[in-house]
Amino acid sequence: MTVRRVVPDIPTTPAGVAASRTFYRRLGLEPVMDLGWVMTMASPSNPTAQITFGTEDRTAPVAADISVEVADVDAVHAAVRESGAEIVLDLRDEEWGVRRFFVRDPNGKVVNVLSHRDTPPPQ
Repeated sequence: MTVRRVVPDIPTTPAGVAASRTFYRRLGLEPVMDLGWVMTMASPSNPTAQITFGTEDRTAPVAADISVEVADVDAVHAAVRESGAEIVLDLRDEEWGVRRFFVRDPNGKVVNVLSHRDTPPPQ
């Protein structure tokens, strides 16, 4: 399985998102996604160096602690399900262009496992 990036997900408030944008710009990061309730910042020179700030997850029962982007989320989902790990959010297509699921790791942390879609989601 190919991992493309690993991103920490930092819980915050709406004011915290704005303050984080200002603070992390001073460290050289720029916003690359901002849906209002979640914002990801990345290094312009190394776009896989990212950090995400969120006030909530509007399409999941809990907020993730970490995100792992993989090349084939369906294959990873099958392997995780077969392992017996707790699936917190089942595999789904999101309107912002990712296919993802949440799984709880052995430490109790929630991992958002995702792939970006190149085509529209199945109907």
